[in-house]
Amino acid sequence: MKTEQGGLPLVSADYGWLYAVLCGFIVTVLVHPALAQTEDWEITTESEKALQSGLSWLSLNQGAEGNWGSNDLGLVSMGVLAFLADGHAPGRGKYGPVLQKAIDYLVDNARPSGLLNISNSQRDMYNHGLATFVLGQAHGTNTSQDQKLTRVLDRALKLIVNTQCDDGGWDYHARRKTSGHDLSLVVMQAKALRSAMDSGLRVPPEVVSLALRSVREHYAPKNGKRGAPEAEQREGPGQFAYGKGGGGGTTAMAAAGVVCLQEFGQYDDWRIIKNTRVLEEAIGRVAPPSRRDGKMPFDAYTLYYVGQALYQVSGDVWKRNYPQLRDHLVATQILSAQDPARHGSWRDVGARGGGRVGGKPGQLYGTAVACFILAIPNRYLPILQEGRIEALRSQREPTPDVNR
Repeated sequence: MKTEQGGLPLVSADYGWLYAVLCGFIVTVLVHPALAQTEDWEITTESEKALQSGLSWLSLNQGAEGNWGSNDLGLVSMGVLAFLADGHAPGRGKYGPVLQKAIDYLVDNARPSGLLNISNSQRDMYNHGLATFVLGQAHGTNTSQDQKLTRVLDRALKLIVNTQCDDGGWDYHARRKTSGHDLSLVVMQAKALRSAMDSGLRVPPEVVSLALRSVREHYAPKNGKRGAPEAEQREGPGQFAYGKGGGGGTTAMAAAGVVCLQEFGQYDDWRIIKNTRVLEEAIGRVAPPSRRDGKMPFDAYTLYYVGQALYQVSGDVWKRNYPQLRDHLVATQILSAQDPARHGSWRDVGARGGGRVGGKPGQLYGTAVACFILAIPNRYLPILQEGRIEALRSQREPTPDVNR
């Protein structure tokens, strides 16, 4: 990888057209306020108060190292995302020092290889993808050029490109193999690539094309005929699944697949509407909140993707379903003014209620995701800017052999 003199880092020097398209999109968003307007119904007085209480909890409980007591860079990244989503900037304003300290923790713990993971190696690419995505958003919202952040992003993106498996997916470990592991890893890396593109960084188009092909290969029709012609698959119900064989057809995977296709301009892909139906059905099954116990409508991981999927699909889908998620979070937020260790927080309940992340890290995860969901209508993040990137719609099926 090389860097232009005085310019942005390059993941590939051969794809200036994509760089130009994305930079043009960013400029269009910034100069066209109609693309970033909050609708009157999206934010309520109660939801704004809940968001600010959540951010206050994150600030008060961050700790001296800036990592909320966790060495999991993915979880720390979620804390960063919560503040960025509400328009806060590193080093400036009310939460500037809090945000800068968390970003510094991420950047300072990047490995020489570019890997953003210092916990269990089984979480290499999961944490790396999430941290790279969030740092890309920080880079895109930072008006002053942070050379250290740029260098870390440069190496992080190169690692993603170089560890993509032959089938377009990724392994949990930072290594290239013949086949990727599952859909969750594909979407995590793809979002990191899109985040970098939002910031003006260049990404080889064939990497994106392979990733999108992998996402589509994780779609499974419910009639079990996964190998059926596409025309036949369109006729019945189906959804994205964890594995290519159709196993693990969860709400989270349905949402993750939608998010990935939407963010790369595949708006007309027929799989989006089928998975959107899965999401709406899941939301319809959520029990009404009964008390302020910090329990979210879904586990933190699922809610993170569901909220983004609804927003990206937009229109009536967003308008029908977002208020339910928003109001559920408002109703379940823990309020205990005499206990700053709990006041304003939510907790991760796990996909099956067992607690995926426990203790203070679980509070960090739940509270950060809840704040992110409540802040989505602000549209401050580059990834949430509205407007279609038409050039990305050509990212369909790649050629079989891709030269790296």
